[in-house]
Amino acid sequence: MAANSGEYIRHHLTNLTYGRCPDGTWGFAPCEGDASMGFMSINVDSMAWSIALGVVFCALFGLAARRATAGVPGGLQNAVEMLVEFIDDTVKSIFNHTNGLIAPLALTIFVWVFLMNLMDLVPVDWLPKLAEVLGVPYMKVVPTTDPNITMGMALAVFALILFFSFKQKGAGGFLAELSFHPFPKFLAPVNFILEGVTLLAKPLSLGLRLFGNLYAGEMIFILIALMYTGWVLGVFGGVLQWAWAVFHVLIIVLQAFIFAVLTVVYLAQAHDVEEEH
Repeated sequence: MAANSGEYIRHHLTNLTYGRCPDGTWGFAPCEGDASMGFMSINVDSMAWSIALGVVFCALFGLAARRATAGVPGGLQNAVEMLVEFIDDTVKSIFNHTNGLIAPLALTIFVWVFLMNLMDLVPVDWLPKLAEVLGVPYMKVVPTTDPNITMGMALAVFALILFFSFKQKGAGGFLAELSFHPFPKFLAPVNFILEGVTLLAKPLSLGLRLFGNLYAGEMIFILIALMYTGWVLGVFGGVLQWAWAVFHVLIIVLQAFIFAVLTVVYLAQAHDVEEEH
């Protein structure tokens, strides 16, 4: 049972990976001898679900925009308007500069991350079993449990932080910000190291926080699924699964909100020309 349980967990935590094997051929993992494909491999399932959910997001908001009316709004329009207003108010309370990109970016991040997180509520066996029937050996359906996805988004935000830091402060101003605080100027090398670590911690905190919370949630769902071995444990597991799903809804929404809000906070700091320490 332990071996079967281990194989079950390992299977559900394995991505459908495509890349180059050590013998030079390209294909899906595992390679001959279960060798690693290296840095250039790609987790096809994570990418596919991320793109698909992004398309769902665009389709829903596009549909709401096309059906928008000045009269009594429908359910979809009402939900979208409430969400847009909520994000807009949140951005205005944090971002005290003029930049038309920030609010749409925050909205996109929040909804997209929420949809990716929401896949964690799909029963853990449904889509992987369907994939097996279709001949696909592995299928992870929660993109935010893949650090490649969360860190990819975090690095995209980090690129925006650097871009706006240089744009608003100039190269000299940005380097001065890193070198002349918090200690006196003669300790510039120490300041640069400390501020550099703080700067690099931003994408790491964004990506790893989201990954860690969703990976832990997925693991708990998988462990609960192992309890379906008899009717007594099955009933108990069903109760646990329902209770964890209800609690996990909070995590799903909260982690999407945190990612969006921290993005706005970091970009506000990038626009802040006068830094006081």
